[in-house]
Amino acid sequence: MKKILVYSFVAAASLMSLQMNAQEKVKFSKEQLKVMDDDLFDEMFVGITAKKTSTVVLKDGTKVKGSASGVNRKKGQIYSIDIKDGSGKKKEYKAEDIAEMYLPISGMAKASKVSNYFGNSKNWGRKSLNSSTNPNEVYVRNVKASLKNKKDEKEFLMQLINPEFSSKIEVYADPNAKETASVSFGGSPTLGGGVTKSYYIRKNEEVLWLKKSDFSENYNFLFGDNDEFMKQFPYNSVKWEHLSYLIAQYTKMSEA
Repeated sequence: MKKILVYSFVAAASLMSLQMNAQEKVKFSKEQLKVMDDDLFDEMFVGITAKKTSTVVLKDGTKVKGSASGVNRKKGQIYSIDIKDGSGKKKEYKAEDIAEMYLPISGMAKASKVSNYFGNSKNWGRKSLNSSTNPNEVYVRNVKASLKNKKDEKEFLMQLINPEFSSKIEVYADPNAKETASVSFGGSPTLGGGVTKSYYIRKNEEVLWLKKSDFSENYNFLFGDNDEFMKQFPYNSVKWEHLSYLIAQYTKMSEA
């Protein structure tokens, strides 16, 4: 029975691949490609400061404010946080009890982003320096996920990086994500590369660890329920680098 299910999945994936490859290719103008290349996702920040107030919203609606004296992680994702109140009393809050959090970013983390921005020329055309380094806090939500699609699902607290267009598809940062390769000559900024290769995606309550290498086989899962979108942006006409733009457009078209 297990073999039959595996063969069925492979056959379905192969059929979907043939259907996508058969789609008529769309040629975008240079102006359109320039817009599509913009990275609309928020920057991922891991460094949190205990010098400013963090806000934790529990599932029962209770708001807890205080200093984040400890952030406990598994493979980069938060599974609990220690909050110290004004009296200095510390309490641990676990992911399964938390709905969302607002955590202040450390100055060191911001400085690192500035360095990374100027260190890679690819950033200059895809990202805004102000939007990359200006936020004072990160927005974190409770997500039930299987880390890297390998183990049983557990609740974690992940940074939402598309808060302005997340009504249909939510995108969460992968702290262990690798980046595409870049080239450097001497002490000059690196050229190309620097594109994040994986994220956690939630759509219709299903959470998927999405890798660049798996983009084609999951394209239909992401956008296949909107025929007009699929006509305008068939898989054979886009790149992984366009992901944030594609999700923003899909959201806009689906809401309309």
